[in-house]
Amino acid sequence: MQKTQKNRRHFLATTALAAGLGLAGLGTAHAQMEIKFGHVGNPGSLFEASANEFARIANAKLGNKAKVVVYGSSQLGGDKEMVQKLKLGTLDLSLPSTVMSSEVDLFGIFEMPYLVADRNHMKKIEKDVFWPTLAPAAEKKGLKVLGVWENGYRHITNSKRPIVKPDDLKGLKLRTPQGKWRLKMFQAYGANPSPMAFSEVFTALQTGVMDGQENPFTQIYSAKFHEVQKYLSLSKHVYGPAYITASAKKFASYPADVRKALDDAAKETQAFVYKTAEAAETDLLNKMKAAGVQVNEVDSKAFVAASKAIYDEFGQEVKGASELIAKAQSLR
Repeated sequence: MQKTQKNRRHFLATTALAAGLGLAGLGTAHAQMEIKFGHVGNPGSLFEASANEFARIANAKLGNKAKVVVYGSSQLGGDKEMVQKLKLGTLDLSLPSTVMSSEVDLFGIFEMPYLVADRNHMKKIEKDVFWPTLAPAAEKKGLKVLGVWENGYRHITNSKRPIVKPDDLKGLKLRTPQGKWRLKMFQAYGANPSPMAFSEVFTALQTGVMDGQENPFTQIYSAKFHEVQKYLSLSKHVYGPAYITASAKKFASYPADVRKALDDAAKETQAFVYKTAEAAETDLLNKMKAAGVQVNEVDSKAFVAASKAIYDEFGQEVKGASELIAKAQSLR
């Protein structure tokens, strides 16, 4: 009797285990596809707000087909590393800005100082320059841009002195993002620029490895750079778009309805990005002033004059660049 009961218990346990394994396998087979979206923005940044709004819109459209999951604060690497992961197909989405000029030469147009007058001008550039010319050039490099968002107008902070004219930058150790035209720009102004991953900048400023950096207000404030910088100079030297970008090869492998949901959501998010960025400008500037940062205006005419060589070099070095610059300037 005992042996019969023991055999029966063993049979039931084995059957339950098999059923459990079967159900687990079934769950895996039908697991929801995760679309990983990485960016370098810290909590409170425009990148974080933009990525989260996109995920909200996209996931509503996707239903149970897939789910966008956002990884901020450089969790999946710096901008350059994430772009490489896109090209390899090991990351689904990222939000590069300046680094795109290192991948596709024509993206250097957005590294030209004082090119973009305002957001309305940027919308015209997007329609007549970006989508017809730059987006196809990126796709040839394995990068599919789904939408044009914003990093913002960049300003200079440092721990040494107010920057009013380019001469004030002479000898200043200045962190820049990856992108040779930003390096060339600040070299032309007389600074000593060095590229560095965004996640490393706070410590470099705090320890004096770098004297200063340049970024939009949302990046400066959310990364707390204003806590280790004394001066903020309102240079607005570059307006930086940010591009929600996919791996072209991986994106093409998604079902058509998933591709459409992501593409539509990327474009729908732009209005939120612009509205949020515009509202933050005044608010964050006031907060940094209240924190004790010394704020000054710059002589923009002096900076524009010092930028002529960069335009000339870019036009000569990159095929088709002069025509794109002329087109963008004509849309003002």
